[in-house]
Amino acid sequence: MKSIMPELESMFNRQRTYIMFLLALYVLGAGFTPYNTIFNGLILGTAFSLFNLWSLVRKNRKFSEAVAANKKAKSLGTLTRIAIGALAAVIALRYPEHFHIVSVVIGLMTAYVVIIIDFFIQNLRREQKRGE
Repeated sequence: MKSIMPELESMFNRQRTYIMFLLALYVLGAGFTPYNTIFNGLILGTAFSLFNLWSLVRKNRKFSEAVAANKKAKSLGTLTRIAIGALAAVIALRYPEHFHIVSVVIGLMTAYVVIIIDFFIQNLRREQKRGE
């Protein structure tokens, strides 16, 4: 299973590590600053964002296996990811005393920002290896 797309697996592992680091920072922020609702919103949104990233990688793995085996491939789960985002928003709206809605939305975007930053970092590393 991992031999189909080892680069995807290593990308996911790196990105998961970055997101977990951000979550740790958010927990520290929630614990040691007076901005509990903001950091709680970031934690909620980022946790759901990490789940969406994991779900996307899992679906992509299954999609790749199906294509390699010449089987019919299922979708990549866009509706599921949208529903997860909506669930995070509903939780934040239901408990506004605990979660800041804008922070939840920013947290939901965290995985995409991490993917973009990771992409640029990896491109810089490839360029440096070529230049040596």
